[in-house]
Amino acid sequence: MNCAISGEVPAEPVVSTKSGLLFEKRLIERHISDYGKCPVTGEPLTIDDIVPIKTGEIIKPKTLQTASIPGMLGTFQNEWDGLMLSNYALEQQLHTARQELSHALYQHDSACRVIARLKKERDEARQLLAEVERHIPAAPEAVTANATLSNGKRAAGDEDLGSDAKKLCPGISAEIITELTDCNAALSQKRKKRQIPQTLASIDALEKFTQLSSHPLHKTNKPGICSMDILHSKDVIATGGVDATAVLFDRPSGQILSTLTGHSKKVTSVKFVGDADLVLTASADKTVRIWRDSGDGNYACGHTLNDHSAEVQAVTVHPTNKYLVSASLDSTWCFYDLSSGLCLSKVSESDNSQKVGYTAAAFHPDGLILGTGTSQSVVKIWDVKSQANVAKFDGHTGEVTAISFSENGYFLATAAEDGVRLWDLRKLRNFKSFLSADANSVEFDPSGSYLGIAASDIRLYQTASVKAEWNLIKTLPDLSGTGKATCVKFGSDAQYVAVGSMDRNLRIFGLPGNEKANADDDSAQDQ
Repeated sequence: MNCAISGEVPAEPVVSTKSGLLFEKRLIERHISDYGKCPVTGEPLTIDDIVPIKTGEIIKPKTLQTASIPGMLGTFQNEWDGLMLSNYALEQQLHTARQELSHALYQHDSACRVIARLKKERDEARQLLAEVERHIPAAPEAVTANATLSNGKRAAGDEDLGSDAKKLCPGISAEIITELTDCNAALSQKRKKRQIPQTLASIDALEKFTQLSSHPLHKTNKPGICSMDILHSKDVIATGGVDATAVLFDRPSGQILSTLTGHSKKVTSVKFVGDADLVLTASADKTVRIWRDSGDGNYACGHTLNDHSAEVQAVTVHPTNKYLVSASLDSTWCFYDLSSGLCLSKVSESDNSQKVGYTAAAFHPDGLILGTGTSQSVVKIWDVKSQANVAKFDGHTGEVTAISFSENGYFLATAAEDGVRLWDLRKLRNFKSFLSADANSVEFDPSGSYLGIAASDIRLYQTASVKAEWNLIKTLPDLSGTGKATCVKFGSDAQYVAVGSMDRNLRIFGLPGNEKANADDDSAQDQ
C-alpha cells in the first residue's frame, strides 16, 4: 500500500481514524501542523486522529537502472565480485585449517610411533636379559652389562665405554666349544660316507643349460641384486638388493613369498638358517637382522644386531644352525648366539697397525674353521674355538669379494678383482687360478662336484683334484645388459643355476623342458 500524499510505500505508515487513509508519518504530521485538516477529504484532523501501523521491514523498490539490461548486468557483476571475494576468504581459512589439522595429525602419529618403538625395545631388553641370565648364570657382571643391550643395540650410556665395550661380550663358553667340537666330529664322520647323489645333474645336462626364466624382484629406481641364497629343501630363493630389501622367491610357482623391509641401505648378504623359517640379512647400514616367519607367510624382524661400526659385508651360519658370524669393514667379525641375538665374541686383528676391513666370510663345512676375505686382498683362516688367525693366503689383487668351501672340506675358492683362486687347505697353498676380471661371486654346489663363477659372464666348472684339470663345462652370458653378474648359486642337485646381476632380475638357467618336471616333483614332495 502507498502513502496517500507521496504515492510511495511509507517507511513509517500511519492511518487516519476518520478517513481510513494511509499516510507517511512525517508527511501527515507536517501537513496537520500547517493546515489542521486531512489533505484528501478536507476534514479537520489532529495528531491524535492518526494511528501507527506495525509492519515488517519495508524493502524499497529497486532503482530505475535495474529496469534496463545494462543496469542489471552491472548489478550482477557487483554481486559476483562480492561473492568471489567472500569465497576466496573462505578458501584461505579452509587451507589454514587443513594445514593445522595435518600438522596435529603428524605430531600424533610420530608420538604413537615413538611410544611403540620404546615399548618394543623395552620388551626386547627384558627378553634379552632373561636369555642372558639363563645362558650365563655364573657371570653376573657380564649379565648386568649385557642387560643394557636391546637386539644388539647398546644403550646410550655405553658410548662412553670406548674400547672397554668389548667386555660386554661374555665370550664363547666351554659348553659352546664342546657343542662345536661334537658337531665337527659328527659331520667329519658323515662326510667319509658321503656319496654323490644319483639325481645330480650330469655334465651333459649342464652343457645344455640355457635361460629358463627371468623374474623382476627388486625396485626399478634402485636396481641390483647384491647377494643370494637358496633353501634347497623348499626350493626358495632369497635375494638381497640395492633397494635395501630382501625378497623370498618360490621358484616352482614363480611367486614372491615375502619382501623383508627394514634396512636403510643395500642388503649385502642374505642367508637361510637350515630348514627353519629363519632368514639372516646383513646391510651397509651397519646392522644384521634376524627374520622369523610369523606364521602367515610374512617375516618379522626378531633381532637387530648393531655391534659393528661400519658396513656389514657378510653373514654366515654355523652348521649347528645355532650360531652366526657377521663380518664388517670395521675390521671385526662377531660370533652371535642366534636364538638370543647376543654377541658372544667380537674379534679384531691383534696388530692394530694392519687393520683391514672384512668383505666376505664363510664357515668350513665342519664348523671349526672360519674363512674371511679382506679389502686388502688377503684371505684369513680362523680357529673358531680360540678366535685365532691360523693362516693367511696372499696373492689376489683388489678386495676379496667372495669365498666358498668345498663340501669335501679340502678346497677353498676365493674371488677378487683378478679372478678366482683355489686353495688346498691341507697344504695351505694356491694350486689353481681362473683369470676373470672383476669376479664377484664363487660358489661350490652342495655336492662339491661343480664350481660356479660370476663375473662379466657366468662360468660353470667341473671340480677335480689338486693335480687334475678343472674343466670348463659351460659359459652362460650375462643377459642383464649391465656386464656384471653379482652372484651365482646352484639349485638342488645342480638341476638349475640362479644368477643375480646389477639389474633387478633373478635369472634361472637350466635344462630346457625341466621347468614343469621340477615343479611337479616339488608338488609331490609337498604332498
